[in-house]
Amino acid sequence: MKAILLEKPGQFNLLEQEEPEAPGPGYTLVRVRHVGICGTDLHAFRGEQPFFTYPRILGHELSVEVMATEQGDIALTGGALCAVEPYFNCGYCPACLRGKPNCCINLNVFGVHIDGGMREFAYIPTAKLHPSTTLASEQLALVEPLAIGAHAVSRAQLSSHERVLVVGAGPIGLAVTQCALLAGAQVIVMDMSEQRLAFCQGLWPQVICLHTQSNALALLQREVGDDLPPVVFDATGNSQSMHAAFSYVGYAGRLIFVGLFQGDISFHDPDFHRRELTVLSSRNATFKDFRFVIHALEKGHINIAPWITHRTTSDNVLESLPLWFGGRSDLLKGVIAF
Repeated sequence: MKAILLEKPGQFNLLEQEEPEAPGPGYTLVRVRHVGICGTDLHAFRGEQPFFTYPRILGHELSVEVMATEQGDIALTGGALCAVEPYFNCGYCPACLRGKPNCCINLNVFGVHIDGGMREFAYIPTAKLHPSTTLASEQLALVEPLAIGAHAVSRAQLSSHERVLVVGAGPIGLAVTQCALLAGAQVIVMDMSEQRLAFCQGLWPQVICLHTQSNALALLQREVGDDLPPVVFDATGNSQSMHAAFSYVGYAGRLIFVGLFQGDISFHDPDFHRRELTVLSSRNATFKDFRFVIHALEKGHINIAPWITHRTTSDNVLESLPLWFGGRSDLLKGVIAF
């Protein structure tokens, strides 16, 4: 079978490998149909991904076709198209036993900690497959990043018509924006990229877009006055942005960090207490988030087609990926077809 291997930072190879063997009961053999490219893959290519080892087969945003499953599994018949929940949890650690498998102590993320989906065939835990009889393969490949947005919005426990600020208009920020709109929120999006803000405005004309180059707080206050948003999501993974985000939150508000960076976040404690802020993190997504996104896609509540700005095939991937990872400003979401 074909496999795309990241040998070391900056070097992909297209290989022929033996088809995988079943790791044991509870797994389903799938053919990979589409793979979405995300920031994690970019950081791995650049050698900036923490806790990452090489060589590695990337790919955790996946749509797959069921080839063979355990006898008696009625939900997954041969040929079924599925999204993949790539967070393989142990099921027995304290986090799993508390119903938080996305925080599993022994978590293996497919395509990050273990070899992932940039290959023709793989075995996936059957419980991590999410079928749909109506969605196209490309749509299913982008369920995972949308589910991250859905999980962050779930963490925030939004009220209808609540004002929300989303900092960062990349794919995850857009996923948060989409899910906040589905929750009935009034959304403001802030970013330094005019191109990404224009894309966001084109998708959702009702969203207020703020182009920030300096003094983002003053720009936000010109829009909302002293009534700062009670809910702020930071989806940048940028330390300066995350530090600044504390100042954007209104009294008794919630700050949700969706992005991640490897370092410390600090805040001014008197101001933090004076406004009685709540700070939340949002990690990965859950079974419930995946089903929510698939249902919303099936009902036509989410139009994912404009998000896919670049396409390639497994045969052309060695030429395409270095170009995509070279800092193209027009890349929002790239997809590989196998």
